[in-house]
Parts: sequence; C-alpha cells; structure tokens
Amino acid sequence: MSDSSIVVVAGPSGSGKTAWIAQCLSEVTQPALYVSLDGEAISVELAYIGYRFPKVRLANARGLPQVLDALSEPTVVFVEVGFSEDVQELTLGGLSIQRVAILPPSLHHSAWHDWADEIVAGNDVATFESAKMPQVWTMPLTGQVFDAPSLDEIAIELTGGAYGKVHRMKALVELPDGRLFHLDFVKGMPGIEYGELRVPQWLEGRPQRFSGIEVVGWNLEGDTIARTLHDGCLSNEAIAHYQLQYKSQSPSAVS
Repeated sequence: MSDSSIVVVAGPSGSGKTAWIAQCLSEVTQPALYVSLDGEAISVELAYIGYRFPKVRLANARGLPQVLDALSEPTVVFVEVGFSEDVQELTLGGLSIQRVAILPPSLHHSAWHDWADEIVAGNDVATFESAKMPQVWTMPLTGQVFDAPSLDEIAIELTGGAYGKVHRMKALVELPDGRLFHLDFVKGMPGIEYGELRVPQWLEGRPQRFSGIEVVGWNLEGDTIARTLHDGCLSNEAIAHYQLQYKSQSPSAVS
C-alpha cells in the first residue's frame, strides 16, 4: 500500500458522518477512497458518495483489504463506521488511522469519546443504549420511479410513525423527469431534506443505476413499508408517458 492517510469516522445514527465526509471530499485535491463498513455490496451511503464524487473510489468492508493493497499512489481514505459497530474493536489490520467521532454537542461521555483522536460537533441526535438498539431495514429501489406527490406522502407517513418508530431514513429515489434525489430524515431535525444529485437525467425506460432506502428505528413493519413503496411506484406506461414529455427538453438525458 502507498503512503496514504486513513481517516475513520464514527458516531451515532444521524449525527452527520456522511455529510462531514462529503465536505472533506469536496476539499481534497489528491485521490480519495470512501469505504462503508455496513457490509452491503452497495448501500445508500456508497451510492450517494459515488454520485456526488464520481472520481472517488468506493469500497465496502469485504473489498477494503484488496483495495488498500492495490493503492499505487498516496490516497486519502475515509472509512465510515456504522452506529452499531464497536469502535474499540476496529483495527483495520493494524494500519495507522486518524479517529474522528461526529457527536451530538449534548453528549459528553461515551465510548466514541474514549476512542477518538478528534471530536467534531454534529447533529444533536439521540443515542441508544445497547439494550434499546434500533433495527435497520433496507430495500433496493433500482428501476423504480416515483411521482413527487406520492413520494412526499410515503415519506411523511413513514417518518411520522405510520409503520413503526423511525429515528433515521435515507434514500435515493428516481423521479419521472429523470432526476435522482437524496432524501434524508433524522428524528429531532426539521423536516425531510430533499437534495437533487448532479447526474444525467434518465429518460429511457426504467433507470438502471442504484437507488434504495434505509430506515433505522423500532418495531418497523418492513413488509408494509415494502408494499407501500411498491404501490407508490409508477407503471411502465406511466414512466414512458412522462419520459416523452421531458426527453426533447433534456440534452443530458441517458438513453
């Protein structure tokens, strides 16, 4: 492995880890690698960083050793640790790392404080005792398209507690005009944040790039959430109808 720097970022769910890493990536000038340790081959975080920073390499926990070994030039490596991971057990094979904890300002003592080299003030979110840890429910949405009113209704119902107590919801969703949006909700923060990603509009059939949703909470009714999302998706006919309206206006569309 080349002479690279490794920054490991940890903290509670919704504290702002991915946002902090994204800010760092917007400022670095050398090659960068983003690693998500949630174990999924691809996740909302991995895809979100990939869409925002196309030049940044991506890896998950399984591919990390091979990717690190293959680095041929100095690289800034950002490793995001899930909220349920035991940071005290994290070693990355004995490599030298910089430990950054993104923590709520109201939290003054925790395992993250003991572990971190640097504390960064993040969102003032709730933390969980081990006995009350939330579940994580995920669903891929690749190929699915939502009209804006239906998406708003589903997001408001979901975050409002219709299908369980939700602490965090993040998603990548496709709209009929070919745009891809990032949705972010954290309990205690104002509203649901919608952010358009700067990727080509997809106006030819069902989108083949990754989209998906992740929900963190308690007593989540996964089957009901899945059915609600499925019912809110547009049919092939509806997608084709919308795409015909937008295609001639979008020279950057994917076809």
